Amino acid sequence: MGMVTIPPEAYLARSQQQRPAAEVRAWCQQLEEGNILFFPQTPIALAEDDLRFLLTLEQTSSGLHKNLAYKPQRDEVSGADMKGADAAASERLHRILQEYSQRVTEFLESFLSPYQSRWQLDYGSFRPQEEQGRHLPLRRRNDLMHTDAFPTRPTHGARILRFFNNLHPTKTRDWITGEPFDALAPQFAPQQIALPREQSTLTRVTAKAACGMGLGRVLPALKRSPYDDFMMRFHNFLKENATYQAQGKREAWSFPPGSSWMVYTDMVPHAVLAGQYALEQTYLIAPEAMIAPEHSPLAVLQSMTGERLV
Repeated sequence: MGMVTIPPEAYLARSQQQRPAAEVRAWCQQLEEGNILFFPQTPIALAEDDLRFLLTLEQTSSGLHKNLAYKPQRDEVSGADMKGADAAASERLHRILQEYSQRVTEFLESFLSPYQSRWQLDYGSFRPQEEQGRHLPLRRRNDLMHTDAFPTRPTHGARILRFFNNLHPTKTRDWITGEPFDALAPQFAPQQIALPREQSTLTRVTAKAACGMGLGRVLPALKRSPYDDFMMRFHNFLKENATYQAQGKREAWSFPPGSSWMVYTDMVPHAVLAGQYALEQTYLIAPEAMIAPEHSPLAVLQSMTGERLV
């Protein structure tokens, strides 16, 4: 596992028709094996005036929100509490995040064409705060190694692919990453984390009824498959495991200003140690789209348990 640098000539001013099928499949496989794809010069550059707007954006509720979320399905922004913001500023923020989400999607439809039409567009986000030294509850901290899982948005086996931009004009965004999921899961499960088991018929019926009555937000655990339940517990376990945080294998990465990168964050343990002003867009990639499905957390867990988990 490591970083694969994509030369600018491979993605700037090139259409899908100019990319050989073997090349795009190789990029997908690199991601699925746990590598970071790194773009030294971002393919999703913002207009200068929009960049200046984001770099000067102020929030008053910095202790409440890790970031500002853009929700494409609803076409709305949440988490924004801008000091003295008027309607025009709020509309501009919405437009910038909306356009960023659309432009990343258009780029990946070509760059990762094997995934095209087999993903679900998930949340985007703007992360305006300095990561170093932030005071957050343990499970919400970005500076602790973790794999991603969503407490209220179960993926049911879909992979979590994230695309990032470092917007800061002078500072790097500093990450560390650890051994991938297929190396970590056998170390900690079932010895320290109970492996998932297929839900009982009663649980599945209860979950379906609850969602049908509009209680999905009230009863998020019932919406989770056994896979999602384990991934959420694994996320918490890694953050709460002081020994792993101190002694787990890790590599350090610094993403320069104006660069982009993407990685499967459900598979690759990661932490953000420093950096300010980043944009991000998340995709949920269907299991059947995988080039190397044996590396996915779902395949690893189903192999360990011998059971169907979604």
